[in-house]
Amino acid sequence: MEETFKVLVSDKLGEAGIKIFEDEPGIEVDVHTDLTPEELLEEIQPYHALVIRSATKVTAELLEAAENLRVVGRAGIGLDNVDIPAATQKGVVVMNTPTGNTVTTAEHAIAMMMALSRKIPQGTASLREGRWDKKKLQGRELMGKTLGVLGFGKIGSIVADRARGLKMRVIVFDPAVNPERIEKAGFESVTTAEDLYRQADYITVHVPKIKKTVGMLNKDAFAQMKDGVMIINCARGGIIEEADLCEALESGKIGGAALDVFAAEPPGECKLLSFDNLICTPHLGASTKEAQTNVAVDVANQIVALLKDGTVINAVNAPSVTGEKLTKLKPFLELAERIGRLQAQLIKGKLQEVAVEYNGDYYGLELQPVTTALLNGLLDPLVTDTVNAVNAPSIAQEMGIRVSETSSAEPFDFVNLMTVRVTTTEGSEIVAGTILGKIYPRIVRINSFRMDMSPYDALLIILTANKPGDIGTIGAVLGEENINIFRMMMGQEEEPGDTNLIMVRTEKPVPDAVVDKLKKQELVLSVKQVIF
Repeated sequence: MEETFKVLVSDKLGEAGIKIFEDEPGIEVDVHTDLTPEELLEEIQPYHALVIRSATKVTAELLEAAENLRVVGRAGIGLDNVDIPAATQKGVVVMNTPTGNTVTTAEHAIAMMMALSRKIPQGTASLREGRWDKKKLQGRELMGKTLGVLGFGKIGSIVADRARGLKMRVIVFDPAVNPERIEKAGFESVTTAEDLYRQADYITVHVPKIKKTVGMLNKDAFAQMKDGVMIINCARGGIIEEADLCEALESGKIGGAALDVFAAEPPGECKLLSFDNLICTPHLGASTKEAQTNVAVDVANQIVALLKDGTVINAVNAPSVTGEKLTKLKPFLELAERIGRLQAQLIKGKLQEVAVEYNGDYYGLELQPVTTALLNGLLDPLVTDTVNAVNAPSIAQEMGIRVSETSSAEPFDFVNLMTVRVTTTEGSEIVAGTILGKIYPRIVRINSFRMDMSPYDALLIILTANKPGDIGTIGAVLGEENINIFRMMMGQEEEPGDTNLIMVRTEKPVPDAVVDKLKKQELVLSVKQVIF
């Protein structure tokens, strides 16, 4: 008897997507788009798949209650509302639909820029109030102006192309994209965000909301911009520091802003909404009939494929492999992703090459998904596009990164050993790992140092002078700051040298001020905090 899978649609989804579920044998779909978080928590238990947009919050608590859940499917790109680490820990695949609404969102950014320039919303409002403010509503032409595009992913590249059609000069800043790719597309690449700020008449934001982009456009950034610059954000709320934007609009430093997104949505009593030189929409970037149909169809087909035959498509926390192989590959995928994430936090400079060497017994498994998981972990913290097991290799190729694999049955000191050398414009870093007991990932080498390190939680990697007191110094500083040490490990070189590598695993990330304090200690040569 064929297994029956239950699908819950908790946010509004295009009818085309719902029909795919309804027409698929073995799939039962329920559409409940008015559930409170408490009601969803009570209802989720029997469902194998959850289909969401931006309203539903997939929290660790919800995932804990979802005993049968196998997949969360986002009809759209953004996954800010999903606790992806918690989903991964529970074995729940999280997938999105990265291509269904790119054109729609790019077109909205262009529409916002044009409406801002010609003061269309203000003109509409004045006419409705019985005024004829023709002289007050003088606008700007776009032709010949310089548009600065922050982020050259799928949406940013489309915006750049559309702006070129408007006869604008387009400059692009994206530190993760090879300048040759930008220039080959016909645009100017600038080396720093500051270069873009100084030149642009308009700035449009197309970066993801991650730690390094939150508050990216703030008082300091505004100070480097031209007087009267126009700002457009159709990406994510929080990338612009809203209090600083208020000050810049009030002073005239920023000539106008067009926002489709806010730090809090809906924004409520937001001071920004009181400015005449600001126009805004309620997160409409993906709100077209075409886009809603595209993402609904995509997410439905992806979920059916996973539930019926184990095929994973557009997942952000799993590779694209069949369900049978996934179970056997899982420990190696986790190890590779964590090696990549570690490398991303160790390296300096622009990525040039990733060389992966597999030694020993991998039980006859195809290792390409493992390399993809490695690239996923390496690129995810560094690039503006959403990286997943489907697009990580192509993103690496677009960035001009050479990726190579070699394998040998020679096991060395372990049943299996994965060694990764990442080369950048500023040097190379080597990290190696293995699987202990068939399921436990371990980092066993960082450059010339050997160790046995569990790649979890927060970790301080500290290089010290090989002199008495180095371990005591570290313990004393962390003790004074009331930071609990879960585990302390010492990396050893084959030939003892002048330095030690000490790894300190803590229960939570160490504040930057404490890291700086460690760096100032006499025996400490360097400190790097790694978050897995």
